[in-house]
Amino acid sequence: MFDIGFSEMVIIAVVALVVLGPERLPRVARQAGQWMGKLQRYVSDVKSDINRQMDLDELRKLQSDVTTAAKSLEGSMQSVVSDAQASLDGLSNAASGISDEPRTDWDKIYANRRARDRIKDRRVERARQLGHKVPKPRR
Repeated sequence: MFDIGFSEMVIIAVVALVVLGPERLPRVARQAGQWMGKLQRYVSDVKSDINRQMDLDELRKLQSDVTTAAKSLEGSMQSVVSDAQASLDGLSNAASGISDEPRTDWDKIYANRRARDRIKDRRVERARQLGHKVPKPRR
């Protein structure tokens, strides 16, 4: 802390011994030691407070960085989800535009034949399940 050499400390001790005397010198030395200890503790407390404050500032900066990154990620995810939702809505609208109604007369005829064949197949299957004899279909 101070640049005091050993020879300078010896000179200070001799002057203190001469000025204070041998009876009061131990008490004064003890008191000076206590003050130096208090001063060192105070300096270390100030240093630790400064370091803590710097760490808090760094943590706050890191928190703000993480928050902005999370918000940007959330925004991009929402845009992707809305794009996908729009695509699915477009597909569902396109699919709902396809109707089961026949478009030509031949489509109507084939639709009726398919319906009759399905009904006939269900009747035959039901009869087999019940154990009835089913006559061979006529052609």
